[in-house]
Amino acid sequence: MIDIANYDPNSVGNPNNNIFGLPSTEDNSLLVILPVPWEVTVSYAAGTARAPEAILKASLQVDLFDPEMPDAWKQGFYMRPVDKKILMKSDYLRKEAELYIDYISKGEEVQANQFMCKTLKDVNEGSSFMNNWVYEQTKALLDKGKLVALLGGDHSTPLGFFKAMAEKHGEFGILQIDAHCDLRTAYEGFNYSHASIMYNALNEIKNLQRIVQLGVRDYSCDEWEYIRNSNFRVVTYFDKEIKHRMFEGQTWKQIADEIVSKLPEKVHISFDVDGLDPKLCPHTGTPVHGGFETEQVFYLFSKIQQSGKKIIGFDLVETGVSESDWDANVGARILFKLCNLLVTSNS
Repeated sequence: MIDIANYDPNSVGNPNNNIFGLPSTEDNSLLVILPVPWEVTVSYAAGTARAPEAILKASLQVDLFDPEMPDAWKQGFYMRPVDKKILMKSDYLRKEAELYIDYISKGEEVQANQFMCKTLKDVNEGSSFMNNWVYEQTKALLDKGKLVALLGGDHSTPLGFFKAMAEKHGEFGILQIDAHCDLRTAYEGFNYSHASIMYNALNEIKNLQRIVQLGVRDYSCDEWEYIRNSNFRVVTYFDKEIKHRMFEGQTWKQIADEIVSKLPEKVHISFDVDGLDPKLCPHTGTPVHGGFETEQVFYLFSKIQQSGKKIIGFDLVETGVSESDWDANVGARILFKLCNLLVTSNS
């Protein structure tokens, strides 16, 4: 794929190159990363729409040697440029959504305010536009024989991605790493809220066999009931449950093996960085105390790989942007691990 004859992987990352400093193009790369700079419905802190550009910059500091998958990068990783029109649309609708959220948070009736009714309509239509755009971009890449990954943006972004993957691969499951269930119905009135991504996926994608959720520690009673009544289409490993099992003597290996056994043969990884301990990504949209260390999650990834199950895609979402670039640094390293995992699983 990449012409590495004159490329030194030990050299300083070249800012004129692509992701991780690689001299890659879309044509000579097996894996294409689709950035989606969208954060219209975030309900707490904003900033994740600019995460793709921040992660691209931070990725130049990532060493290309991964002892578990040392040559994976040679297959070619390429990140498309951020679509400025999508970013501008997100920025505009985000301002509208902020006014709307402030309005309803005070107990005001939406139907009593014509402006708020229009705002809600505009946001919902904008989210539908984004979903379709992601679907079309993903489908076109899959039709070219590319592996595809999505880099958000908030967690509402991968619905169109899931739909294209379902058409390509048939039945599959999602491994969701997240502090939240994301099973709310039209949260705050937004049909395609970041807090509704998994609810929408389950209701709109027939080929989605199961979602296995890890690290959840902030959820509503409605989401709890949804899980209980899902007939195991949603299997949730709550953060408290995992930690209690480990406090009482179970190993992470035992729990990880159990998690892998719950996954279908084809797996998409949906990685919301708020599933991690917030010291790792403190500027994520809705941080919650608790969560995983990256090493725990990477260990689980290795167990999935060893099991023979196939990773078909991934999304990495909700990385915050800060002056320190710490979140982007962590995000870039997670992205590199996921890229290596995806190409290795499909080699």
